[in-house]
Amino acid sequence: MRRTFLATALALAACAASGADHLVKVDTRAGVHTSYWWMERPGATAALLLIPGGAGSMGFKAGVPASSNFLVRSRDRFAAAGFDVAILGKPSDHRDMDLEFRASPEHVEDLRHVVARVRAASGKPVWLVGTSRGTVSAAAGAIGLGDAIAGVVLTSSITAPNEPHAVENLALDRVRVPVLVVHHELDSCRLTPPQEAHRIVDKLARAPAKKLLLVEGGGPAYGPPCEPMYWHGYVGMEQEVVDAIAAFVRAHPAQSR
Repeated sequence: MRRTFLATALALAACAASGADHLVKVDTRAGVHTSYWWMERPGATAALLLIPGGAGSMGFKAGVPASSNFLVRSRDRFAAAGFDVAILGKPSDHRDMDLEFRASPEHVEDLRHVVARVRAASGKPVWLVGTSRGTVSAAAGAIGLGDAIAGVVLTSSITAPNEPHAVENLALDRVRVPVLVVHHELDSCRLTPPQEAHRIVDKLARAPAKKLLLVEGGGPAYGPPCEPMYWHGYVGMEQEVVDAIAAFVRAHPAQSR
């Protein structure tokens, strides 16, 4: 076991030194650091900051992200589509990134520092891509960061009207970057009803481009309806959704910052 641990540590150190995919820690607030998994790719046209849902964990196993979250398990697809990819982790002062925290100024400050580091590392415009609870993070970031980001993608958004921190209840009229909203028509998670997704687009009064994409297909879906291997997580149609997101990002280079 000791030899295995040492070998793994040396391999990770070698990967970081050679520029391979690795974990980056950023000081984001006083006494707080936030980590992200960094995947730089030659010829990338933009950098995508992927923001998982749930508690915000990347689910590390054997030194790499192993969460079944839609964005985490699709990271290689986004990289293959021609993007630098960063996966946001949890800040050191929060074990559970609940909706209240994700909509808070403190979280936006964390995002500000991570976006700045990703933009400096990539040299390309940065898009926020959130799923489920992560859509509250992405929307709050779009509101608070202004032109520090190039655009936003919201997948399986928190849309329950009676949830105070649902995406449509945030100050979306302050968003001034392109926004793509993606939702599966069969999503039956109680916090993400697809019939409410249009409210997000309706409230993006100042976004230079906005689009609602309702998808169908995929499967077989299994597990609880709010979990990533159900329709909520685009099971069986990951590539189609990644392709749609990539197409939207590429279609708006003039808005890139």
